[in-house]
Amino acid sequence: MSLYRDEAIILRTQKLGEADRIITMLTREHGRVRGVAKGVRRTMSKFGARLEPGSHVDIQMHIGKTFDTVTQVEALRNYGEAITDDYQRWTIASAILETSERFTAQEREPAVQEFHLVVGAMKALCDDRYDPALVLDAFLLRSLALGGYAPSMTDCSRCGLTGPHRYFSLVGGGSVCLECRPSACATPQPETLELMAALLSSDWESANKSEGKNRREASGLIAAYLQWHLERGLRSLPIVERV
Repeated sequence: MSLYRDEAIILRTQKLGEADRIITMLTREHGRVRGVAKGVRRTMSKFGARLEPGSHVDIQMHIGKTFDTVTQVEALRNYGEAITDDYQRWTIASAILETSERFTAQEREPAVQEFHLVVGAMKALCDDRYDPALVLDAFLLRSLALGGYAPSMTDCSRCGLTGPHRYFSLVGGGSVCLECRPSACATPQPETLELMAALLSSDWESANKSEGKNRREASGLIAAYLQWHLERGLRSLPIVERV
């Protein structure tokens, strides 16, 4: 069929010509898709405000040769607009959207779990349910897990020796024992690894009880581990880290 409809969250927009935009979105059924929204930058555009980063929409597309064309948009919730006046939450939302795009590198490959993960993280940010930094770290860990890169927080990731262990290796896949540890290992506090395990398993009760020093250490480890596996840095993460 030349037309299809899907639920989507807008990840990024780019200018195209004088009045159009290329919209990069993560859809529920069709994975990551890029479409052209014609005339969307004009003042009188019917759905320009609905196609901003962080918007959760019901969208209709016409299949094209290079890009699909946006033909209809209905707003479900504009998460971006809800947090636009909060610098920390906005930069965290930017990191979430950029990470999601990086973890869905193959266009039109279904990524239903990642879609729900993004929507859940953006909703948690807007509802202010948890510390925004914890929401980001939980999202990053779970995206890594969906991509097959979940770090071990207890047993040795190389030999399987029951932990917890003292060392954490970006190269080695997380916790490693004394015999398996490669060079340049981190030595996080046990409470930091417990916090990371809680975030990965959605144990918010334990995560909320964590101390600031362990949250900061966990954020550093998670960011480093993520960027090691993505093989290049995220533009938005350094901004979050300076907040």
